Amino acid sequence: MALISRMMRGKIVKRIAKILGICLVAAVVMLVASNIWVVSSTQSLILTDYKNLPDSSLALVLGTSSRLTNGSPNPFFEDRIREAAKLYRLGKAKHFVLSGDNRTKYYNEPQEMRKALMKAGVPANCITLDYAGLRTLDSIVRCKEIFGQSKIVIVTQPFHCYRAIFISRYFGIDAVALETHTEIPKSSVYMREYFARAKAVLDLYVFKTEPRHLGNKEPLTI
Repeated sequence: MALISRMMRGKIVKRIAKILGICLVAAVVMLVASNIWVVSSTQSLILTDYKNLPDSSLALVLGTSSRLTNGSPNPFFEDRIREAAKLYRLGKAKHFVLSGDNRTKYYNEPQEMRKALMKAGVPANCITLDYAGLRTLDSIVRCKEIFGQSKIVIVTQPFHCYRAIFISRYFGIDAVALETHTEIPKSSVYMREYFARAKAVLDLYVFKTEPRHLGNKEPLTI
């Protein structure tokens, strides 16, 4: 009996190991396939030359913290503000939605972006703040559903552009992205984005994820 019991336990362990192996392979395949899909379907809409940008009335600047955890300036934040201000100076954007996280009174991405963009020469009346841009998906959907915009230029870093455009296209938004030119080393930022792209595919096509907050419509007349 003891021998039979050990044999049964051995079979169960092997079966579990096989199932876990299959799940791991499936997860890796899904991760790789999602990244290929997101990047390949959007790369033609990621622009680096201002001359190729359409004459869009509105630019959506995706939020990030103005400071790193060590207190130093965040290059992602600074580059997004610089590129957005240049869009205004070149007449490529007449209005901006600054969408980010406002989790506490001490952390307010839209307000920080507004202060920086005004300092860069963009008038206050050309800026709308979206305090409920908790995620990229939220920022993009709210830009359409709350602010009534279906044609936009997205301003963010190159690695983030693909996912932002992918989400925009899913929701029927005519979007292109202007990538910023932040010089950063290969790091965990890229690894997080690989997983974020896979999550975006699941959010859109499997879970049908919606923004955490919508609310009353506030259409912008530009």
